Formats: sequence, C-alpha cells, structure tokens
Amino acid sequence: MRLDAHTLEQTNILKYYRVTRKWACKTYGLTEGDLELLIYLRCIGRFTINDFKNGELTISWDKKRWQRLRRDGFIEVWRERNRRDSKYAIYKTSEKTNTIIRKIYRILLGEESIPETSRSTFQKRETYTDKVMADAIREMNSKKR
Repeated sequence: MRLDAHTLEQTNILKYYRVTRKWACKTYGLTEGDLELLIYLRCIGRFTINDFKNGELTISWDKKRWQRLRRDGFIEVWRERNRRDSKYAIYKTSEKTNTIIRKIYRILLGEESIPETSRSTFQKRETYTDKVMADAIREMNSKKR
C-alpha cells in the first residue's frame, strides 16, 4: 500500500504529536532529542556509531547521550566489534525502545489513549505545565472516542 501526502494529512496523525511526545519523554525519562534520535535510529534498523552521530547532528548536543541510552537499555549491541577482522560494532534499538515507539504510533493513530489515572505522569498536577498537559491529554483522549 502506497501512502500519499493527502491520505496522510487526512489521518491528522500530527495533530497531537507534541502532547504525545511530551508524555512519552516524561513517562520514560527521555529528553525530546533522545526520543527524536531513537525514532530515527529505529527507522534505520541496524546502525553504527557513525549513524548515531549523523542522527545527532540535527538535535541538541548532549555529550553523555550515547552512554545514557546504552546504560538505560534503549540501544543494544547487535554485533560486537571484532578486532581480528577489523569489523566495527553494530547496534540496534532495544525491544524497550521499539515498544515505546509502537505505543506512540498507536496513540497518534487514535488506537490507544494516553493514561489519565492519578498515577500517570502529568495527572499529579504538581506544576503549571503538568496541569496544562493533563488538560491537553484529557482533551485529546475525549476527541478520539
């Protein structure tokens, strides 16, 4: 199935992208740059450290991003470096990352809603931003029904 611009526009998939992105970042402890980069890397599939660096060119610079994403389990090794053959390491996004990104797509397509329970991220309403985001999430979820 070929998807054209008009069909994609009709889905309104980007209407709630900002709200969904903010929710995902706060829920999973990512920065917006981290999330954008993980989406880019997932599209590539298997990647090298140079692919990571190329993807990082368009987002805010974070010296510790690579180590943090590896340590927190968002990126994992697909093939270790082989010094004997001078082969470099190849990486992939983890199942944890893939699950998060699939969930974002389901939310954007209206197949799933962002949780509005008292335990969810913005529902605590501790700051003004939390209050605004909680209201935006409630409005977004009500429009999908």
